[in-house]
Amino acid sequence: MTAADAIAFAALMIGLVSVFGVIADVYKRRLAFKERKLELAVKESSEQAASFAAQAQKLEQRVRVLERIATDREGQQAAALAHEIEDLRTAAN
Repeated sequence: MTAADAIAFAALMIGLVSVFGVIADVYKRRLAFKERKLELAVKESSEQAASFAAQAQKLEQRVRVLERIATDREGQQAAALAHEIEDLRTAAN
């Protein structure tokens, strides 16, 4: 192996190390980008879940009011309606 071959080999090795370093940096940046993208998706999902929970709570309150209105009647009609509501509650659970 001559001196020229040794210099060429050293230059090749330095070049390869440099290329692998650049590729590793690009890969790390890509991973950081994906991680940030996932963080934003999680944040959006949690905000959407909170919105759905608030909406479900409002709907539940409205159903309670409707049940109260329906069961405030007197007589057998109210008792039958109350019984149907309770049947629906037990079926849902």
